[in-house]
Amino acid sequence: MIDVEKLYSFKPSFGFFSWQLMYPEKLDFHPAFLEESFDVDHPGYSYVHTYWSLMQELSMDEIQELYTETFDFEKDCALYMTYFKFEDAKERGQMLAKLKMLYELFGLQMPEGELPDYLPLMCEFFYAAEWRRDPRVPENFRVPMVILEDGTYHLLNALEKRKSPYFHLVKGLRETLKACVRQEAAAQ
Repeated sequence: MIDVEKLYSFKPSFGFFSWQLMYPEKLDFHPAFLEESFDVDHPGYSYVHTYWSLMQELSMDEIQELYTETFDFEKDCALYMTYFKFEDAKERGQMLAKLKMLYELFGLQMPEGELPDYLPLMCEFFYAAEWRRDPRVPENFRVPMVILEDGTYHLLNALEKRKSPYFHLVKGLRETLKACVRQEAAAQ
C-alpha cells in the first residue's frame, strides 16, 4: 500500500531526481537546488549527498561525458525502466500504454518522442502532477511504483559494477520510494 501523503511530501526530491537523471546542465548543480529538495530526515539524504559530493569533484564537461558514457552507451544502464524486464516484448508495449494513460489521467502531457518509462519522466510525473487527495491514487500509482522498483533495481546493480556516482543517486531514489510503501500487517 502506498503512503500517499509521504509520497506527496517528497515531491521536491522527485524533481531533483528527474533533473539529475536528464542530460546535465550547469544550473542542475546549483547548491540551493539540493538544499531545497532534501532535509536531513529524508530517506535518500545520505545517498544524494554522497552523489552530490562526487559530482562536485568533476567539471561540467566531465559530468556530461560521464552521463553520456553511462546512460547512452551502456545497454545495462538504460534509463527506460521496463526495458530490463521486457526489452521489446509485447508486455512492454502494454506497460508503456498504461503509464501514458496514467500521466494523462492526472493531467500531464507526454513529451513528443519520449517513452513513458523514461526514468526522469517518471520522477517528473511524481513531482509535477497534482494528485493530492485524489481517491484514484492508491490504485493507479501501483503500476509506476512497481515499474520503478524493478527497473531501478537493475539499473542500481549496473551502476554499482561501474562504481558510478549515479549509483548513489539511484540508491537515494530507491530509498525514497521504499519509504512511501506501507507494509501491510500479516493476516493472522
